[in-house]
Amino acid sequence: MAEKPEEPTLGAFNVGEVPTIAVFDHATTPLGADLGALIAAMQAYVDRSIVPVWGTPAHLVQTGDFMNDAWAMVFLDDADQPGALAYHDLTPDGWPLAKVFVRTAVQNGDPVSVAASHELVEMLVDPAINLMSTGPDAATMYAYESADPVEQLSFPVNGLAMSDFVYPSYFEAFRKAGSTRFDHMGRVDRPFQILSGGYQIIFKDGKWSQIFGSERKARAFAKEDRRGHRSEARGRVLERADPASVTGAARG
Repeated sequence: MAEKPEEPTLGAFNVGEVPTIAVFDHATTPLGADLGALIAAMQAYVDRSIVPVWGTPAHLVQTGDFMNDAWAMVFLDDADQPGALAYHDLTPDGWPLAKVFVRTAVQNGDPVSVAASHELVEMLVDPAINLMSTGPDAATMYAYESADPVEQLSFPVNGLAMSDFVYPSYFEAFRKAGSTRFDHMGRVDRPFQILSGGYQIIFKDGKWSQIFGSERKARAFAKEDRRGHRSEARGRVLERADPASVTGAARG
């Protein structure tokens, strides 16, 4: 009998198993909801809204810290909290990690549930923070961020506000305006449209930058503390990559 092949080393991407996401609160600032209720709402958000569109299931569990072989979402006060920036882009086991800065969200006037669900959907769609797409500008690559273009829009799940998010069709430049659904709430009319409260991360002329849906959003963005966010980590991921792999990471 042939020997059973060795199990592959697991990476950040889906390898045929539904990921477990350890969710824990290391913030002193109130979340605005019971953590268990927030996790239940985010689980429903995944099951009812994200999975039918993106096909990215996950099982969220409440923990006190990281779990072995599990993705993670940690609530912190802000990037100045002791140890906050020591949470890198991955868990200690090398799995995807999302950080939600509670005090920062509250200061920005954002419900913590929206900030958390924003990070959750973006982590599920692009676990390794390295996917990009071609788009309307042939000289530009567009980051595969599923909540940024519709940032500030939300809808209720189990009584808590959850972030709007774009559909795969959003990144398909060949689609005509109004031809299909481009985001969950139906506010986007065409591929790569950025709503007034949103923005898009782009890579052009060898550097990362952002384009905004409005001047008001650009001014607000400039005042925000983005340290430690997944989107802020995107440039570091590319810098670590083999230049030959950048083209391979693109999707279009």
